[in-house]
Amino acid sequence: MQQRLFNETNYIKAKPFLKWAGGKTQMLDILSQNVPTSFNKYIEPFIGGGALFFELSPEQAIISDSNLELINLYNVIANNAEELIKELKKKKNDEEYFYKVRAINPELLTPIKQAARTLYLNKTCFNGLYRVNKKGEFNVPFGKYKNPKICDEENLLAVSKVLKKATIIHGDYKDVLREYAEPGDFIFLDPPYIPISRYSDFKRYTKEQFHENDQRELAEEVKRLKELGCYVLLTNSNHPLVHELYQDYEISVHQTKRNISSKASKRTGEDVLVKIDPSR
Repeated sequence: MQQRLFNETNYIKAKPFLKWAGGKTQMLDILSQNVPTSFNKYIEPFIGGGALFFELSPEQAIISDSNLELINLYNVIANNAEELIKELKKKKNDEEYFYKVRAINPELLTPIKQAARTLYLNKTCFNGLYRVNKKGEFNVPFGKYKNPKICDEENLLAVSKVLKKATIIHGDYKDVLREYAEPGDFIFLDPPYIPISRYSDFKRYTKEQFHENDQRELAEEVKRLKELGCYVLLTNSNHPLVHELYQDYEISVHQTKRNISSKASKRTGEDVLVKIDPSR
């Protein structure tokens, strides 16, 4: 079994390259304390910003997401980081330019230009949200930041080295887990959270929703993974349904900050961490 952390002298540690609503950077200490001491492959099928993935930098990993633009960005950084950097250096933090770039249909762009558009919009839009409307069109407004770091060249090159060791897949989480999960693997599940309030659907990052039935299907998949012999960590909102679905496992609740609300008093929240050890 591989060691949980990747060690190498004289290297720059890769950090998440996206601003991502619901990202797990602030939970890294808690998550790291619950990572198994050894495991085979690391699998993260809702990769998002990839905070835990980059923290662990595993030697063997499967990362995936249903968001095609996001996966294209990961693939381009893995295989064409220097070309992406050249494209990003052409971008400017200007409101008129932002809306011009936002209006471009990404399907008409080359993979590298599409990746540059995705990362540029992420760095310059409001609060780094990735949100699309029901037609799948990115619709977050300009962020009005004074000097956003559109191109972090050093980190992108470090990220590229880590991603070269991973298998990057665009697909549904169930398909990925059923094809790749094996006994001894460690799976981190960070699905779209169950909304706590009527205004909580700000994180829609594909035109499809993740409904209650999807949450129940995910709980069934967690049970299958446990019986298969996998280690699983899962995060979600502190919602009664989460406690109902995972009542047979170790559950802990953690205070977290939300960066979405304009009112500081509404920027606190609670995340649930579910820890599942293998049956065998």
